[in-house]
Amino acid sequence: MTETTRPVLIAGAGPTGLTLACELARAGVPFRLVEAAPGPQPGSRGKGVQPRTLEVFDDLGVVGRVLAHGRMAMPIRSTGPGGQVTLGGGDLPESRPDIPYPASLITPEWRVEEALRLRLAELGGAVEFGTTLESFEQSDDEVTAVLAKDGGTETVTASRLVGCDGGHSVVRKQAGIAFEGETRDAVRMLVADVEVDGLDRDAWHMWRHPDGFFTLCPLPSTGVFQYQAGIAPGQDPDLGLANLQAVLDRRTGRSDIRLHEPEWTSLWRANVRLAARYRAGRVFLAGDAAHIHSPAGGQGMNTGIQDAHNLGWKLAAVANGASPALLDSYEAERRPVAADVLALSDARLAQAIEQKGIPARRDASTTQLGVGYRGSALARDDRDDTALLRAGDRAPDATGLTTVDGERRLFDLTRGGRFTLLSFGTAALPSGIRTLQVVERPAGPGDVADTGGHLAAAYGATEGTLVLIRPDGYVGLISDAGDVPAVAAYLTEIGSPSAAGSVLR
Repeated sequence: MTETTRPVLIAGAGPTGLTLACELARAGVPFRLVEAAPGPQPGSRGKGVQPRTLEVFDDLGVVGRVLAHGRMAMPIRSTGPGGQVTLGGGDLPESRPDIPYPASLITPEWRVEEALRLRLAELGGAVEFGTTLESFEQSDDEVTAVLAKDGGTETVTASRLVGCDGGHSVVRKQAGIAFEGETRDAVRMLVADVEVDGLDRDAWHMWRHPDGFFTLCPLPSTGVFQYQAGIAPGQDPDLGLANLQAVLDRRTGRSDIRLHEPEWTSLWRANVRLAARYRAGRVFLAGDAAHIHSPAGGQGMNTGIQDAHNLGWKLAAVANGASPALLDSYEAERRPVAADVLALSDARLAQAIEQKGIPARRDASTTQLGVGYRGSALARDDRDDTALLRAGDRAPDATGLTTVDGERRLFDLTRGGRFTLLSFGTAALPSGIRTLQVVERPAGPGDVADTGGHLAAAYGATEGTLVLIRPDGYVGLISDAGDVPAVAAYLTEIGSPSAAGSVLR
């Protein structure tokens, strides 16, 4: 088998592995997605989907399913030790043309996985449940892995191996990659999915108590709440119904809220760790296999999904003939993002412990709309540091666009995992790449009229500006000088299938 026919082997079918599989499937790249668990796993786990991740889901064609089973901008009802109640967080931020999803969404993680599995099936793929990665070896040309299923083993040959197999990653351990950081056994939390009597589902309920914080969050599209209770050293870590009810009674001071037998439980311990490397030869790490931290701020699942979105198009490009050097940019771009996320979640955890309650604030630091790759080898522009939008930044959306097919948002036109070139001029452009020509009125299928002026404003465009948007929705190149040769050179250097391949500088 060749590089283009050997599959990419993905270990772990959580949100990260499923996103990566969808990316490869829509690009026509062969893969195998294996999962040790016998079937889909229960549990709400990571329940917050951030605006940037919703944009990823929009690109993948699953955002409608995810939104249908979630609630955006859920209000938070917080009760203090003295019984004082505050309500906040329920108002959607003002709508903006450049941001289609202005707030985070609450939905159980298993619903996210369900939506991605359905999309994967539509793309012709499937999860191989009950299949364990036992071991692997790699050479310069391939990865040979041993899979175990139904009491037997199978040896498979893959072009690459991606470990999306969580904090206890077999891939990371066997690749010999250090997982640097610490485990804080003194910081623990009881977590459960449980039906609740005597409490409305209109808000996320929080209580601040000297023993620690306590929350009950209604999970949309289900009949359960997610139960969370921070426990200090010496407090009972028992996850049985009796102890869960006792903690609730003590911290809420109420006797009218009754729990049913939990559907899923977990004892969370504070692990704050970051992989020393995201790559060892043909082996890559993504998601919790590469970084693990506090759930404070709702960053973990989202960061893993965005790891996969970044790596997926690059693996697909290389499988279709792009330069293998393109894969070097994965760790260079994503590991610093994870380091920032660890710092953010650690700070918010410390705040939660100090305040005996979960911070309700949501801002640009948690929405992940500010995540970007300025300074990356894939970021080129001729703008100075005063420009609001630079190469490496998230490519903003825009409304008020008129095409020959009717009114569209920009994201409608860039969806699908391909490069898109926005041209605000009339210069002759490279062939073989999707191009949107901004004109006064549409005359052809690639023409876009910016009737509201939102597109030019979002990109700070002037007459002649060229903007090359990457398959993962980030700006690869901006040229206000209208430098067409720079666009062609960029595509050539990364070895895009739409241009001749060569080595990335």
